Amino acid sequence: MPIRMEAYHRRNRFITFGGWMAKFPALCVAMIFTASMAAAQGQRAQNQSKLIARGKYLVANVAMCGDCHSPHDQQGREVSGRELQGAPLFFQPVQPVPGWVPVAPPIAGLEGWTKSEAVRFLMTGIKRDGNPAAPPMPPVRLSRNDAEAVVEYLKSLKPLR
Repeated sequence: MPIRMEAYHRRNRFITFGGWMAKFPALCVAMIFTASMAAAQGQRAQNQSKLIARGKYLVANVAMCGDCHSPHDQQGREVSGRELQGAPLFFQPVQPVPGWVPVAPPIAGLEGWTKSEAVRFLMTGIKRDGNPAAPPMPPVRLSRNDAEAVVEYLKSLKPLR
């Protein structure tokens, strides 16, 4: 009894190019694309977390921003949960200093600053308005890589309201 071709193809669709084998190359491309996108996102996230970790290290151990920009308790320790949220300075100049600012502003989140403005400030010491930072803020001259790391870290922090 001869086999009708339609019935044969219906039963054996998996070996015909009208079935899934015709779609196999497209499926492979889609799978490879999805895997490469996931890998790229994973790499970006890993690079971002390394940048933030470097920024945290620089803020805490090199620039020591918390010494002025964080409130301290009676023993001189930073108040937990208020890191880099701004604080009155614990020291004053012996002689009057023009422009002296007695309260360090909050820098967690860098509210009101774009990333490029903050990076420029950390590289040049010049604020958005074109003036240098007010004393007692020391002049800063970070490299671009260090400035970008510090800004990424500070932007990752949530400011308290």
